[in-house]
Amino acid sequence: MKTVAAFDRIGEENAFAVLARANQLADEGRDIINLGIGQPDFPTPDHIVEAAVRALRDGHHGYTAATGIPQLRQGVAADLHRRLGVEVNPDNVLIVPGGKVTMFMAILMFGEVGGQIMYPDPGFPIYKSMIEFTGASPVPIPIREANEFGVAAEDVLDQITSATRLIILNSPGNPTGGVTRKDQIDQLVDGLEAFPHVAILSDEIYGQMLFDGLQHASLLNYPQIRNRLILLDGWSKTYAMTGWRLGYSVWPDDLYDKARKLAVNSYSCVNAPAQWAALAALEGPQTPVHDMVAEFDRRRRAVVAGLCGIENISCTTPGGAFYAFPNISNTGWKAKALAAALLEEVGVATVGGPDFGDMGEGFIRLSYANSLENIERALARIGDFLSKRSSTSG
Repeated sequence: MKTVAAFDRIGEENAFAVLARANQLADEGRDIINLGIGQPDFPTPDHIVEAAVRALRDGHHGYTAATGIPQLRQGVAADLHRRLGVEVNPDNVLIVPGGKVTMFMAILMFGEVGGQIMYPDPGFPIYKSMIEFTGASPVPIPIREANEFGVAAEDVLDQITSATRLIILNSPGNPTGGVTRKDQIDQLVDGLEAFPHVAILSDEIYGQMLFDGLQHASLLNYPQIRNRLILLDGWSKTYAMTGWRLGYSVWPDDLYDKARKLAVNSYSCVNAPAQWAALAALEGPQTPVHDMVAEFDRRRRAVVAGLCGIENISCTTPGGAFYAFPNISNTGWKAKALAAALLEEVGVATVGGPDFGDMGEGFIRLSYANSLENIERALARIGDFLSKRSSTSG
């Protein structure tokens, strides 16, 4: 059978392939330390779990509105006002089964042959995969170590053309942990006034995971672009709810009904008890979030210090998320070859930088969503491996 040509262009997320191989080796009896997958190693807080159980017992077993239950959409709007000081109409909030759905919808809306969509490189691999699926031309926004892996406004503005349809931004960023400075966002938004035909997708899924006193600069805070801004956020990272598959998006008036129709045509609605759990997450105690971020901060410091203590490795201190993106170019190894060798030979799962884009060569991604003890063991294994293997091995 022959499928449509678009499926020959679609990619995937290699972190899941690394996870599968790591699990296979663990099942074979190997001691594997997984610093590859990007999910918190904390359990979902008890009050959130109990809210889902209560919803089931209360009979919330059926379909909901495709846009999400009204209480949750109102809860999202209230949370955005509490955290960011912005006014959001609940009627512009769409509850979706995970963050990727918002990417999928936005890229489908603006991606077509002859169009261009800009995306971060290195960045979350599904951006480019979906752009290519639609037939649009992917245009990378370079995410540079010299900028502490934040976006430089000129790198975006200088590449906009009449064919540019959508710009995808992500801060704090995956895979780098980089945070785009507010002055660069200010400059970018000012520059976008000259390009009113361009929409913006702002992926802010890590927006509550910031360190060193950094404040989240949400694009929702810029009223001059709200009529063409799509916000992506959700519960997976902030509330340790990756497996619950819960996200939300905020859409401008002109796009909201298009997104709603995509929901109706694909997944119908998000499962009901999970939505009540999501509401409990927003309205309940935030102490578990703060405690988790504080622990990630402790691990972050250990990861950066440990990596910088390994010969020929340097590591920019990440400002957010739970990833480190060390520079391994001086080891003589290619990034994917090193990541594969670390997993197969010493049992440390990481992800090679090129899995996040061409500009990821020379780097590997480590997730510090693992215990400090395991992180220290992994760093010791990496250092020992590199001290024994010549640079020509790569």
